[in-house]
Amino acid sequence: MDARYEACADKLLRDHLEKRDLVPFARDCGATDLEGAYAIQAALVERLIPIHGPRVGYKIGLTSPRMQQMCGVDHPVPGVVLASRRQHSGITRRLGDLVHMGLEFEICVRVGRDLAPRVQPYSLADVTAAVSAVAPAFEVIDDRNSPYPLDHLSLVADNSWNEGIVLGDFVHEWPDLAAARGVVECNGEKIDEGHGRAVLGHPFEPLRWLANHLSQRGETLRAGEIVSTGSLVTTRFPSAGERYRFTVDGIGTTEMVLVP
Repeated sequence: MDARYEACADKLLRDHLEKRDLVPFARDCGATDLEGAYAIQAALVERLIPIHGPRVGYKIGLTSPRMQQMCGVDHPVPGVVLASRRQHSGITRRLGDLVHMGLEFEICVRVGRDLAPRVQPYSLADVTAAVSAVAPAFEVIDDRNSPYPLDHLSLVADNSWNEGIVLGDFVHEWPDLAAARGVVECNGEKIDEGHGRAVLGHPFEPLRWLANHLSQRGETLRAGEIVSTGSLVTTRFPSAGERYRFTVDGIGTTEMVLVP
């Protein structure tokens, strides 16, 4: 790997540990395209594994028009979810643990069989058959006070900002996910809603995108891994003392509390 990418990953890790604001960095590290950004992401993930444990899945960001418009990026971006960042409904998170926490409101899938590299692209039917369960989820991100619109190469290189996936219970039967409504509540009051079709038309479409993205890179999406498929509504930046509840019709609910 390019030594500049390795040095960039070292600096990224220090920035996170020292809670520094994000300054767009990818091009300064020699990453002029997505391949370079993915290389930095891989190097960063290697450094995070001793801290957070092995890979347990992926997040896919920027899968809805609302999120793409908010961030100024017109395509999905992936990130790796590590073991300690797979969390459960009812958790309390400290705002002070991150620079600038954001919450996203998603449908997460669990893969029931390997989706390995192959010549033929995966179809929607292929990935649908591979899904064993689905759950409502928050994704916790840290944009580290990034300027918007985003520098998308720096976003990708920074593991697409993942800091946690907070899961409700997985269910093995589900309704039409394109039509499923997701409702966001804060302190008992509804503040937003969206539908599964907001993410590329159906939550399994981002999964198909990821399976093909990994296949092209010679990588396997493994049985048992989770994939959070993108926010149905725009990111919410919470305040201390707020309690969030996200309910997806026909699937269930996930909750979390924010403290200073």
